[in-house]
Amino acid sequence: MSVNKHTFADLVRIEQLRKIESVKAGELSYEGIKNMPGSAAGDFNYTEFIHRLALRAKHLIRDNALDDVLQQPRKQFTRARWICLIAALTLGGLAASQAVSESSTLNIYWLLAVLLGFNMISLLLWLSGIALNLQSLSSGVVAQLASWLPYRYKKDPTVASLASHAWWESCLTGTVGKWRISVLTHQFWLTYLTAGLVLLILLMLARQYNFIWGTTLLPDSTLPRLTEILGTPLEAMGLKIPDNPQTVASRIGTGKQDAEARTAWAVFLIGALLVYGIFPRLLLLGFSWLMQQWSESRFKLDLYLPYYIELRQRLMAREVKAQVIDADPQAGVKPAGVVRPPENVAIPANAQAFGIELDDATHWPESVACRLNIVDQESHDEAMTLIKNLNGPLLLGVAAHRLPDRGVQRLIKELVDGSNAKPWLILLSKPSAPVTSAREFAWFRLAELCGIPAEHVITR
Repeated sequence: MSVNKHTFADLVRIEQLRKIESVKAGELSYEGIKNMPGSAAGDFNYTEFIHRLALRAKHLIRDNALDDVLQQPRKQFTRARWICLIAALTLGGLAASQAVSESSTLNIYWLLAVLLGFNMISLLLWLSGIALNLQSLSSGVVAQLASWLPYRYKKDPTVASLASHAWWESCLTGTVGKWRISVLTHQFWLTYLTAGLVLLILLMLARQYNFIWGTTLLPDSTLPRLTEILGTPLEAMGLKIPDNPQTVASRIGTGKQDAEARTAWAVFLIGALLVYGIFPRLLLLGFSWLMQQWSESRFKLDLYLPYYIELRQRLMAREVKAQVIDADPQAGVKPAGVVRPPENVAIPANAQAFGIELDDATHWPESVACRLNIVDQESHDEAMTLIKNLNGPLLLGVAAHRLPDRGVQRLIKELVDGSNAKPWLILLSKPSAPVTSAREFAWFRLAELCGIPAEHVITR
């Protein structure tokens, strides 16, 4: 079957439905998915499973009219982004306008400090967060505070709050969230710098300004030297910047400037904002956007969450009627009346069953005959010999109420590695020891570590 490649938006919708179903499953209609067929494939396929999850999500969204609810968090984030950009536009314009005095003078280094200084601090924090993989620095403090908002509604969550919670977890946390917020951060500072630059150009086109500088604590040679350092890349680009006499003559209280000095300072100001502010932000914006697309393409669902484990067994269960026909080698009578187990995942035909430290109170299904119960080194060696020569699937039985410790994991791993057949795991329970969902989930995790896929784990 040809399956179209899923998108990040598909995975987000599936996660939103997982969150909603975990709390509001009783309020949803499942009419459209009652007759979804099982999988025709014998082995688990991630792409096909995601396709079936997306198809199931599409029916649930349509039957329960959830499309607007699921789209709402993305629309809210878009509105918040526009608010941030408008704020950046306003702040950039105010920063530039406040640096221009009423006497038609423009304090060059005060303006650079206001426009480039805060931008540089933000840039250093972002680079530190990316280099050290610190979510709070690379995403920003405001974003960290905003990400807390969906967690407010804990007592009585609504469908809308659950959908928002899942969207924020998928889109604004982890690797995807780090780069999405990085894109927003660079857009904010790019808008801030561009607004300040455009306003300055308009002011300098309409009025004549004298460019001045001054300092109280620093030596007199500091700012002229800084001008020379900042102007080196600009000169390499062919721009005319103030020379040393023009820089010295521009100190506050020295005198009026000629047209050549004013032009040189205007070019220096515009060039510095472009080279040290706007161009780096443009490059980082492009890089962050590419990284966001890359992280979204690599985003995967955690299929070992209990919600997905249940759906894997339901949606990917093979539609076959298999029966176990092995007789107990210890008995002279062939077992009678083998029936199909009532679970969605059927016990494979011709399975060779081995127990893992089972007690007498733990019973196999009536249709399965256990060849050997491994309880000591002797039975372990005998089992390894039998498993190496198996002709059918290997079925390992464990007591589901037990804690899957490292010793059991090591034993199962040895048996699986020693067999050439497909391994299966059956979780056997007894009435006196009910199995919690957390304990069952731990066995699924152990099966994953031992190379047994979730669809080969049979629960009883």
